[in-house]
Order: sequence, then structure tokens, then C-alpha cells
Amino acid sequence: MNPVRVGICGLGTVGSGTYAVLTRNAAEIAARVGAEITVSQIGARRDNPNCDIGNTPVSRDVFAVAENPDIDIVVELIGGTTVAKELVLKAIANGKHVVTANKALIAEHGNEIFAAAAEQGVTVAFEAAVAGGIPIIKALREGLAGNKIQWLAGIINGTGNFILSEMREKGRDFNDVLAEAQALGYAEADPTFDVEGIDAAHKLVILASLAFGIPLQFDKVYTEGISRIAQEDVTYAEQLGYRIKHLGIARDTEQGIELRVHPTLIPEKRLIANVNGVMNAVLVQSDAVGPTLYYGAGAGSEPTASAVVADVVDVARTLTAQPEHRVPYLSFHSGSLSSHPVLPISEVETAYYLRMSALDKPGVLSRVAQILSDDGISIEALIQKEPPEGANLVPMIILTNRTIEGRLSAAVSRIEGLEGIVGEVTRIRVESLAG
Repeated sequence: MNPVRVGICGLGTVGSGTYAVLTRNAAEIAARVGAEITVSQIGARRDNPNCDIGNTPVSRDVFAVAENPDIDIVVELIGGTTVAKELVLKAIANGKHVVTANKALIAEHGNEIFAAAAEQGVTVAFEAAVAGGIPIIKALREGLAGNKIQWLAGIINGTGNFILSEMREKGRDFNDVLAEAQALGYAEADPTFDVEGIDAAHKLVILASLAFGIPLQFDKVYTEGISRIAQEDVTYAEQLGYRIKHLGIARDTEQGIELRVHPTLIPEKRLIANVNGVMNAVLVQSDAVGPTLYYGAGAGSEPTASAVVADVVDVARTLTAQPEHRVPYLSFHSGSLSSHPVLPISEVETAYYLRMSALDKPGVLSRVAQILSDDGISIEALIQKEPPEGANLVPMIILTNRTIEGRLSAAVSRIEGLEGIVGEVTRIRVESLAG
């Protein structure tokens, strides 16, 4: 085969890592592909002093890469959803195959992008868009292709996992750990996408589409972050035999698809409960193989570049294949996508952790228990602490059995209206993550 010519757009953390991996491992990659892969052009608005690109031509106009007739594969690593979308669509229109690490672009505009690619007969690959170097997309699309996937749950944002791990291991509070995460470069100056769950929601949409054959529907994901998790919740969870993790959960039910991102109590014995620091993990439950866990670095220059280069290799291998023989973008062919609806969060069933502050006087607990009972919600476990000396408020922690969220919300509203309850009730969903 003739050399496969790659154009890299963006020379930041992932772009420079991709260039380094492609050039450093060029011989091994060529042996796997059966052809040499060369970086023929780079599109970058500024140089990266930490990346030696030698004599590789550089254009300050990234669109020049998409229009270059000598480029076979455009690698989009500029981020964002405006210029990146225009770049990808222009590359497709010019008959280029595309590799991207841009989860927001795929989650929000993937349906349009894949339709354009199908019309042009080119490939769009996006392994690096979810969980960095973990090959979870290839696992769902290829390794588990013979399975009916029932549900998946993932720690898919390293910043949030680092914060919750530090809170549990060192007893620190949220704001303290967030400041350290920003100093270490794990969190941006504006950490909203990470700590409020938006980044994880982008990734969950992609995983759910691959798993269940549904269109990408970012606007239907229930999203809740970790900024309201208090140190005392982490402590009480431990006492109950649980750990709090920020999970993206997708589940196929008879009523519809659950798509939700939120803090979750999970039993401490589960492997995924012991994934700490900035690491990512995705647990997948399938009918034939059962549970499988995929673990590794979810971000970083070369871990993410590993996934980008794997896509480049895959695309290079298919350059001689007929378009109808290529793997479909989301595991299912476009004519086979499911119309199964996404459930609103009010209809999702799960167990709950409730924490409330009660006046230290008789009868409050019994009234709380009565409200839950009236709504058909049973209590699984209870912790009631003695108030600190001189205080008149008692922390009360309840674990419920599984119930519909709408029913639980109604009960919580009535509990907050009780004379003996002070302030809002904290609630965190609980999942067993059993097969």
C-alpha cells in the first residue's frame, strides 16, 4: 500500500501526544497496518514548544488540512463544538476520513456528522472521546457485539473521581480538594464541566448509543454534579459499607432507557468502588458474558493519544475495504436504530441515601418513617447520631429500598415540611451494580 497520510489539527496536550506516538512507534504501526503512516501536515494556531515536529509542514489555518488533497485522514484535536464541527464537516465533504477525541462534538452533533460521513462513504472514528486510553468503544462495538447489553455504569471523569477519592481517604472537604485539582492541572480554572457532570454526560450519551443502538440524545441526560457532596456524606456512606462515586449510568428497561449522571453510593466490595484518583472505569453487564470491567487512564497526553492512534490504524486498515464492509459508527446500522424512549428521571427506580437534620426531641423519626411508609418506601438501614454537646440538632441518615424517584421526591417534600426537620434533605442515589 501507499503511505497513509495524516493531518493533525491541534497541537495541544493530545495533539502533541498523538504526533509523538505516531512517530516513535512508526515501525510497529506500519507492521500492523501493512503501510507506512506519515504525518504530512499539522494545523495549529500556535507552536507547542514541548513537541518537536521536525520538518513537518504547519498551517495556521486548520481548514487547509481538511482541504489538502494529499491528506487521507484528518485528526481533529482542537476541541470545542463550533470550529471543530465546521472542520470535521469540511473534511468529510472533501472525502477525508476523520478521527476525533472530541466527546462534546460527538454527543451534541454526532447524528449530523455521521449522516454526512455515510453520504460521502468515509469513516468517523472517536475511541478517544470516552475514557481516554481505555478501549471501551471498541469493546462495546466489537468485543461485545454478540451480546445484548443490559446496563453500564462508568467513572468517566477523572477530576470528579480524584476529588471524591481525596475526600474519602483524607477527610478533606470539596472546595479544598478542588483547589488542589486545579493546581495539579486535573481541573480547569472553570471546573463546571467536570464537577457538575457535563463532561461525563457527553461521554455517557456516546456509550449508551453504542450499547443500545439509540440515537445520540445529549439533551435527555439527567445530569447532577458532586459540588454538593459534603464530607459527612462520605463518612456516613463508609459506615454503611458504601463509597460515593460519580457515575454515568445507562440501563435498558422495558419502559425505556435510563440516561443519568449523578453521585451514587455503591457497595465498597465492588471493584469499581475501588477505582480511585484520576483513573476511569466502565462496568458493563451483558447477557452472554456477564459483567466486564474496563479500567485505565481516562485522560492525559499519551493515554488519550493511544486511543487516537488506534483509530488511525483502524481507519488505515479499512482504506482498501468497500464502504459497506466498514464497522457502523455506533455499532448499529442507521436503519436499525431503536426508537426506545429515554426515561425522565422521575420514572427511574433506585434506592436512596437520605440525610437530614432533626430536632432532638421524641417523635421526629417516627413521623419521617410514617411518611416513607405511606408512600410505599421501606427503610433498609438507619443511623441516628447523638447531637454534639450543646447542640439540639441530630443528624439522621436513612437508606431506603428501591423506589420510583417521583414517589421519593414527593415523600422528601413532605419530610422537609415537618416541624422537627431543619433545612433540606440531602439525597444520593444508591446502586448495587450487581449482575
